[in-house]
Amino acid sequence: MTATMTETPPPAAPKADTATRSGRSLGQILMIVAGALLLVAAVRVITGSDQLTSEGQVSAALSLAVPIGLAGLAGLWSERSGVVNIGLEGMMILGTFGAGWIGWQSSPWLGLLCGVGFGVVGGLLHAVATVTFGVDHIVSGVAINLLALGTTQYLAKLFFVDGKAADAGGNPKQSPPVDSLPHFDVPGLSSGLHSIEKHHWFLISDIAGILGGLFTDLSIVTVFAVLLFIGSWWVLWRTPFGLRLRSCGENPIAAESLGVNVYKYKYMAVAVSGGLAGLGGAFLALVTSHSYLEGQTGGRGYIGLAAMIFGNWRPGGLAMGAGLFGYSDALQLRNGGETVHALLLLLFVLLIAMAGWKLYKKAHWQGGISLLVAAGVLVWYLVTDEVPSDFVGATPYVVTLLVLSLSAQRLRMPKADGMRYRKGQGK
Repeated sequence: MTATMTETPPPAAPKADTATRSGRSLGQILMIVAGALLLVAAVRVITGSDQLTSEGQVSAALSLAVPIGLAGLAGLWSERSGVVNIGLEGMMILGTFGAGWIGWQSSPWLGLLCGVGFGVVGGLLHAVATVTFGVDHIVSGVAINLLALGTTQYLAKLFFVDGKAADAGGNPKQSPPVDSLPHFDVPGLSSGLHSIEKHHWFLISDIAGILGGLFTDLSIVTVFAVLLFIGSWWVLWRTPFGLRLRSCGENPIAAESLGVNVYKYKYMAVAVSGGLAGLGGAFLALVTSHSYLEGQTGGRGYIGLAAMIFGNWRPGGLAMGAGLFGYSDALQLRNGGETVHALLLLLFVLLIAMAGWKLYKKAHWQGGISLLVAAGVLVWYLVTDEVPSDFVGATPYVVTLLVLSLSAQRLRMPKADGMRYRKGQGK
């Protein structure tokens, strides 16, 4: 008696991720943005905190959001190919050192390229460990972070403590100063928006302040970062290359069965990831501080990962998350406890809205907790005039935790993200 053997058909080809889209139309998105602007404008008028939407606040927020956004974009490229990249912080550290080391010796442009190159090296190390040797992605990422920190500390002591570097202001914890990269304003538009903002009109001045911050004192690297976001969206979602790369993160076995060289696409994605993280580090060294400083990344690689998760592994949502974290960071750096205190009223309104939504969805337990927290926030706002300085310094990290906790229920990561894959499984 012979058993009939039936062949299992190969897995279906991964589909373009249309099923994971939020389904929001352009009109709905514009309505959400308009509602958010109205809410912030109302809070500004009620609290008298004009800094909430000022040109300086938005400009600082944009500058602080760029390295976070680049780190998040780096994570998006890597994780869309199925490789978790916890080593973004280390790759940013390598980028800061490369930019500072080469930048002061030659030009900031070469420093920028060197920062990207150092990040690519970190990305390739992560790819060798995870793709070729199958090391656990988290373990490899942590190792990259530790290796980058130790290596840059050693190299800084080797190159910055004597000779020309020491004479130019270098020391074991920082490089000599680097020349500035170009900054520019949009002629006519910046000054006109600033004059409208000064009138403090409801909504009109708020919009003018926000737009003024986006078009005033722009670094050329900021413009380049915006183009990278647009280009990444187009490459990953509108080209055959992007479809193949994303298929490696969804179902690498099916992708291989269709002739995709999974190893090659993973290597390319992680190398691009390292380069983007290195560019974020180079931004910190060349635009923010004009020199390499030990510890200047300040955990932005991890916050970039949080922004990527908030954005549901998509460039648009990632950009919004990076902007939110940059805005909260700028608040605590520029304005202190009084402006952060005004945000308590905004938080109260958002918590009430979330509680109403949860109760409508019959999630009574979550809705009740939201109402309880909202009541506590309102009491805090009414009985105080400003937020204590210790809490002000923690604002970006508190925002990170709140955003991740509120967005966790709608996330959809790539199916094969973080999974080990061995060549030949699809044959």
